[in-house]
Order: sequence, then C-alpha cells, then structure tokens
Amino acid sequence: MALFVPDEAKLIGERVLGGWKGIIWSVEMRTMFHGQVHKFQIKELELSFTQGRWNYETWGGFDPIPSNNAKPPGVELWAVFDVPQDQVDASWKNLTHSLSGLFCASINFLESSTSYSAPQWGFCSASGSLRYGTLPREAVCTENLTPWLKLLPCRDKDGIAALMDRPSIYKGFYHSQRLHLTSTGFDSDGVDSGVILEQTLTLVLQPPEKRAIITSQETKSQPSWSLTSIFGREVNGRCVLAKSSNVYLQLDQGLVAELDNLQKENEMLVADFIGYEGLRSSHGFQLSVKPDRILEEVNDSHRNKPSLLYVFSVEKYSDSEPFDLGLTWKLPVVWSCQQAPLHASRFLMGSGNERGAIAIFFKSTRLSEELLHSDLTEEKCNLQIRVSTSEDKVSPGLMEMILKFPCGTKSAVVTLEFDKGFLHIDEYPPDANQGFDIPSAVISYPDFQASIQFLEDESLETLPILAKLQEKSYVLSHTEVLLVPLTTPDFSMPYNVITITCTVFALYFGSLLNVLWRRAAEEERFLKSKDAKKGSPVSQFLSKLSAKLTGRPLETPQPPSTSSSFISSKLILKVVLVAGIAVVWKFYLE
Repeated sequence: MALFVPDEAKLIGERVLGGWKGIIWSVEMRTMFHGQVHKFQIKELELSFTQGRWNYETWGGFDPIPSNNAKPPGVELWAVFDVPQDQVDASWKNLTHSLSGLFCASINFLESSTSYSAPQWGFCSASGSLRYGTLPREAVCTENLTPWLKLLPCRDKDGIAALMDRPSIYKGFYHSQRLHLTSTGFDSDGVDSGVILEQTLTLVLQPPEKRAIITSQETKSQPSWSLTSIFGREVNGRCVLAKSSNVYLQLDQGLVAELDNLQKENEMLVADFIGYEGLRSSHGFQLSVKPDRILEEVNDSHRNKPSLLYVFSVEKYSDSEPFDLGLTWKLPVVWSCQQAPLHASRFLMGSGNERGAIAIFFKSTRLSEELLHSDLTEEKCNLQIRVSTSEDKVSPGLMEMILKFPCGTKSAVVTLEFDKGFLHIDEYPPDANQGFDIPSAVISYPDFQASIQFLEDESLETLPILAKLQEKSYVLSHTEVLLVPLTTPDFSMPYNVITITCTVFALYFGSLLNVLWRRAAEEERFLKSKDAKKGSPVSQFLSKLSAKLTGRPLETPQPPSTSSSFISSKLILKVVLVAGIAVVWKFYLE
C-alpha cells in the first residue's frame, strides 16, 4: 500500500505474509489464482486499475515508488506465458476472460487481436511470449476494489488495510490498485513450484485542513495531516495473519535539502548538521508518533542530501492505544520531487477528417542536467525504430523507438502522421461521436535505475519492502491518453431502414390477412343462404311463425354475390402486388 500526499512526504505501508515480498493471500482467492497460473502457464503478470493521471512534474517520477506504481488511466494488463509460441495468443484470450470475471471488469474486451500487442523493447521480460493491452476508457469503482481486498489476509477489517475507506480513496486526485504476480517456474509436469503476489495501492490525497498563512511574506505552509484526518480511521494493531506490519514515512532528497536550508537560515542547528538524528527533532515539522527506526539513504552524489525513511511498527498498538500517525508543519516548506530524465507530453496535430498527426514532446529536466555528463558539442542523435505494421481488422499498429539524444538537448519533438479512414459499423464504440482513445505511450530509461540504497544493516532483512526498494529497475513513465475524433456515419440510417422494412412487412401481412378474413366472411354468408334454401318446409314454417310472434321481419336468404369471381381476381392481384414489392425491396437492399 502506497499513499502519496501532494506537496508532502510519502507514506508507505506494507503487509507481508510468508516473509517474502508481500505474499498476502486469502483462502478463496488463493485457490483461484493458483489454478489460473497453472492452467495458463503464467510466468509473470501485472494488472492495474487506475483513475486519474500521475503528475510527474509535481509528484516526481524517478524513485521506485512512482516509477513502478504510477500507471496509465484505465486498465493495464501484461503477461508473460511459459507456453509454445503458437499457444500464446490462445492463453492470452482465456486469461482475459478469467480476470474479467474475477475483478468485475471489461478485461475480456482485450481478447480481440486488435486490442493487444507484443512489444519487444518496452519491457524487460522474455520477448515473444509477452502480450500487452490497455483499456483507457474503463471506469474504476468499488466493484474492482473488493476483489483486490479479498486477497488480503484480513481484507479491510483489521491491520493497515482497515484504512481503506472507500469515499476517502475515490475522492482523491489519483488512485491505482496494482497486482503483480510472478511464478518461480514450472516442472516437467507443468506444475508451478511457487507463486509470489505483490499488491500495491497508490493514492494521492489532499488533506482536509486548509493552508494557513503564517508569514508576513504571504508564504503558505503545507497542510498538516494525520491518518484520521485523511481516512477517518485509525489502525488498531496488525492483522493476526500477517507476519509483520509496518508504516514508512519517506522524506525525499528535495525535502531534506530544503529543511536543511531553512534550519540554517533560522539558525536552529549548527551549519552542515542535517543528519537524521537532527531531523528526528527537526524544528520544521513534528510527528505525532515517535518512529522506531530511521534509515538513511546511501547517496553517491555529494551535491544532494540523502533521503530519510522513518519506520513505524504497528504491532505494539491495539484498540486501547490505536496508531494515528500525523505530521504538523512548523515552517512553510516548498520543494520539488526528483523527476525522470525527460518530461514527455503527447498531443494531437492537424485538423479535418482526412489527416492528422501525433506528437510527443520531450523536455529536459534538472535531473538530466545533473546526471548526464558528455561532450555538449555532440550533435548527432541515434535513432532506432521498430515498427509492427497493423493489419486491417486483425492486429493493431505498434511502433517502438530507441532515442539517444546528446546531453545538450533541451527539448525534442517526434511526430507521426496518419490518415483517417472509415470503419465498419460494427467496429465503432457505443459513443462513436466522442472519439477513439489511444492508450498511453510507455517511456523507459534503460540508463537510469530506480532504486533506493540504504546502509547495510542486519535488521533490513526483517523488512522485505526495503529489499523491494533496493531492487534496480528501469525508470518508467507514461504519457497522456489521446482522444482522436474520426469521421462517423449517420447512425440514423439503420433505424430508417429498419423502420421502412417493418412498414412494408406490416402492409404486406396486414393486407393479406384482411383479404383472407373478408373472403372467409363472404363464404360463410353464402353457405348460410344455401342452407336456408335447402331447408325443410317445417323449418320454414317455424321461421315464419317465430317472425310473426316476435314482430321481427322475416330474413329472406340473399342470393350469392355475383362479384365472387371479381373478388377472387382482386385477391390474387393484391397478393402478387405485395409479393412483388417485397422481392424488389429485398434485391434493392442487397
């Protein structure tokens, strides 16, 4: 669980069962996931549900937390299969249907070959067996969060997960629930030897307190916060099924440096004394709970201050003494988080319904200016492109590029032109006039490793999340989701065709039934009159007597209509006319 408070420190929580990288299972979901991994031979899988977009300029993008947990809007799914190459697509389609039922989402829409791709450079996993797909328009709600919480040992009833208040989660600026599954391998019989499941919930929340003005220069301080003010709940100890339960509060390099400068300016500490022992009693802020341990990052660069990590153990708290971590600012502090080497932004170009272009704008950040050192006069730019061309109604288009810019580059733009075409009526989404969503582009920086190294300590072995933070992985970022408008046909035409067709059929069957009913009525009257003529004298006498007694006129039998032959010919003409109209209409539609 990772909770990010904008303009403040980062709060990280951890739930571990089994002593390795957050293996947290419930009985029901454990059986389901184990069966799916064995059935589809899954080597690695990651599924995320995200609402909102991660602000890389404000919330950072270089350290492991945003690099690994910041996901594009909607649903993102990628998986690596340990099956022959000709069975990968079939396994992917079956997997999407299974996950769609488990998480109450529209993941089954990714089964179509036009909805997923097989990237080669963007991921570190095995090439050829990886499939990647996204649903940018997928809405995220509590129906998706409930199955995710069922994987926790105590769900949201106890431990740190008790903070998962639904209104508090979904009213934030950003939230993303991530599930990463890794299989340690399969034996000769296809049985997996072990499964590692990591669950991460990343939130960006705004504390409810208003910012107060505390200086004459109208400098606003950061909002103070606590777990109760953000979630409305407290932590009453750890879950009984969890091996360990801890909360971590990280002060990144920018915040540590800013606190150092403020303390020097206010002459609160001796110059150059900014160790974590000093920050434990910092005059810049105050913690409501005393940390159990403070860890300092190993920083090779002498120009930046090392980040600090406060460790709080939840095991010693209970209902009588709940855990409610809070931070109160004493001085106005403004700092910037460490960003990725380049800030990427994507947008559309062009106008009209014939042609357009997609542009990706890269802007150098302060990190690239500090970390990259080479000859600034170098002007060459190495460009490698891998394009998987699209096939109409079969596979989507995929373009992967390797860009190498000189260090003196301040900005760069990559554009891709395209032509707009018509689609079949079945290929348009329900709201075609809104446009088509193009998923976020994945940008990785292989030369930069997202990790936080801490001083060697035997106690670090008891904190598995620290081992996760120290793992070296590529720095990743995602661009915006694009909405491309395309020319849409007049969807009222099918309605008009259906209406006219139904009208023709109504006229045909109505006229036919009307004619048949009239003919039956005339024949019935003719038979009655014929029977009346052939009646016995006794019946005729009784009819006359009854007419005189009742005072009614005697009904004399009418002679058969002389136009019966005319009616028969008219009936035939009507039937032939209606049938001819139906045949002509059928051939006209075809």
